[in-house]
Amino acid sequence: MEEWKIGPETYTSRFFLGSGKTAHYTKELIDSAIQRAGAEMISVAVKTLDTEDSPLDMIPEGIRILPNTLGAHSVEDAVNMAHIARERGLSNRIKIEIMTDSRYFLPDPHATVEATEILAKEGFLVFPYFYPELRTAKQLVKAGAAALMPLASPSGSNKGLQTRDFIKELIRVIDLPVIVDAGIGYPSQACEAMELGCAGVMANTALATAEDLGLMAEAFRLATEAGHAGYLSHRRNA
Repeated sequence: MEEWKIGPETYTSRFFLGSGKTAHYTKELIDSAIQRAGAEMISVAVKTLDTEDSPLDMIPEGIRILPNTLGAHSVEDAVNMAHIARERGLSNRIKIEIMTDSRYFLPDPHATVEATEILAKEGFLVFPYFYPELRTAKQLVKAGAAALMPLASPSGSNKGLQTRDFIKELIRVIDLPVIVDAGIGYPSQACEAMELGCAGVMANTALATAEDLGLMAEAFRLATEAGHAGYLSHRRNA
């Protein structure tokens, strides 16, 4: 597969392992995501770093870590978590998640933009998670985001690209990698996202709850590759 970049970093895989089901993180899940899905980056919640079953203990060297601020409810929460992650030597990457509710886990757009601006100025490579609204996306670009992570549908819902048209508009207008996140529950949905022109797909629930985890991981790799190839073919009227 061809190389592509997020900020100064180079990638080949377009599949990322998320942390929506952090409690289900197992060695089998992480190994399958790396070996069969080809994941080069795994998101880990900062709040789990000091737990007994921290995912960090299962991730081999050479795999990039994307700390995330899952559980943050304010700009201050998110910034503090980013500082904790960097002080722990994880990386200068941070996925910003600042939630407004406990039912749908919808992100707070204003707090997300503010936290992105603060952390980007401090040298962080910021990956904001947000509802795919174009005005917010433009603000995040101006704030210094390295990539955008719009939700496809509510986290863990497996409902796929309910925000399809909004994500498509982001890809058309915004000159940053768009990595679709939340709600991708099937390989076919990942393929659809890639066909739109997304740079990558993050998923977790689909793998964590699969009866044959390894096979599901491989299916996601094939789906992201097929979808990206479909996008590159420039199909008319897509």
